[in-house]
Amino acid sequence: MATQVFTEQELEGLRRFPEISRDELFRFFTLSASDLAFVDPGRGRGPADRLGVAVTLCALPWIGFVPADVSSAPKVAVQRLADQLGVEPSVLRMYGRRAKTRTDHLRLVSKYLGWRVPATMEFKELDEFLLARAMEHDSPTLLFRMACEYLVTARVIRPGR
Repeated sequence: MATQVFTEQELEGLRRFPEISRDELFRFFTLSASDLAFVDPGRGRGPADRLGVAVTLCALPWIGFVPADVSSAPKVAVQRLADQLGVEPSVLRMYGRRAKTRTDHLRLVSKYLGWRVPATMEFKELDEFLLARAMEHDSPTLLFRMACEYLVTARVIRPGR
């Protein structure tokens, strides 16, 4: 008999940006020179797209996926990126009005960072990883957190539920 591990509210929380610590803010939301070149306006991107790409670029290594509502990123993180890009943080509201824009940008960012979408092999490796840990731990939430950490380490984008 299957049991539900997470409540609907917890599941919804797993789809959003978490709260960010000061250390995470500086570690994940500081753009390098090559990052700035990647989101550079010379590629024909306007301010909203540059900021949206920057949020995507920083969110992926931070949490292992990019929430559908990029504009819901922590305000301090958006402000930090906006300052680095020389744009107004409010332009993020206009980002990704076309769903394909977000998808295309995630594809570009994942390629740039060396991340990949999970395929059969990644799911098999994750299964083996979790099976080994399940013998030691019986907490589904702990196993879920371990799976998320494993995927970030392997640079595999966390799949949806």
